[in-house]
Amino acid sequence: MEIEIYADVVCPWCWIGKRRLEQALASYDGDVTVTYRPFQLDPTPVSEPRPLVDALADKFGGRERAEAMAAQVTQVAAGVGLEMRFDRAVQANTFEAHRLVRFATERGRSGEVVEALYRAHFTDGVDVGSRDTLVALAVSVGLDETETREHLESNLGRREVAADLATAHQLGVRSVPTFVLAGRYAVTGAQEPETLLAALQEADRREAA
Repeated sequence: MEIEIYADVVCPWCWIGKRRLEQALASYDGDVTVTYRPFQLDPTPVSEPRPLVDALADKFGGRERAEAMAAQVTQVAAGVGLEMRFDRAVQANTFEAHRLVRFATERGRSGEVVEALYRAHFTDGVDVGSRDTLVALAVSVGLDETETREHLESNLGRREVAADLATAHQLGVRSVPTFVLAGRYAVTGAQEPETLLAALQEADRREAA
């Protein structure tokens, strides 16, 4: 089963969805290949990192509402073993992070890099829009420091990531996470593990028919 995950590494529900999918896969009998596809919740350039809660307050109508939303998602995340520290998180543009994920995918380390990016943003409060941060995260999962930095300092992968982002919109992806199973069946949102497992099994049945 091929599973494509359209997600952004600054999307809290995407990290929750990733963990719930992993829980579903623990009960799934088939073989799977997971591919991470880029999506940007906000492609606006970020010249200087600023507290994420401040950015959310601007977007959702005030700090009180932003803090309430952060508290809710933090509680849900804790239920699947994830620590989210919105008091530490900073706003970041994720285009370069998606370039790193693509680079890691070509080297068989995409899952580790994606997990490291989520943890860096939501738990550790580091700027995942920073090239130095991205290189350090790559090294932490075993990628070569020099090769990673040379890649990020070049134009390699820029066109491909831009094309993938355009493809996501052409396919109608409007919210993330979106899971595409076997290239044909879409499941949107950070669904419970039982729902994702049922979707996997239903896709298997349809593909076998």
